[in-house]
Amino acid sequence: MRLSKSNRFSKKIGPYVEREMDLASNAVSQRDFRLAFSHLESAHVLGQQSTYWHTLTHMKMLGWALRTRSFKEAAGQVVRIIGAASKTALGLVPHGNTDGSNVSPFKKMPLSDEHAKRIAQANSKD
Repeated sequence: MRLSKSNRFSKKIGPYVEREMDLASNAVSQRDFRLAFSHLESAHVLGQQSTYWHTLTHMKMLGWALRTRSFKEAAGQVVRIIGAASKTALGLVPHGNTDGSNVSPFKKMPLSDEHAKRIAQANSKD
C-alpha cells in the first residue's frame, strides 16, 4: 500500500514535531512557560503541512494558554484549531507562521535553516 503525499509527510515529520512537543512538556515541568511556547511554535512550523500535526499543535497551544491563564491566547487557539482542522488539507497555511495569537494566522514568515531542511526532507519522495 502506497502512502499519499500528506501521509508520507506526516510520518516523516512526526519525530521532529514530537521532539518539540516533548521539549515543550519538559519546559512546562520546569515552569519555563515562555520556552515551552517557543517549542510549540517550532512544532507548529514543522508540522503545519499535516492536518494531524497542525491541529494537535494548536490543541497543545490551547492547553498551554489555559494552564498559563492566557485567555486571549486560548481564544485565538480555538479559532486556529478549527482552521487547522479544516484548511490544512487544502494547503491554506502560511508557511513558517509560528501561529501564536500575537501573529496573524495569514502571515507568511521565513523558515529557519533547520526547519527548511526538515520540511524539505519530509517532503522528499525517498
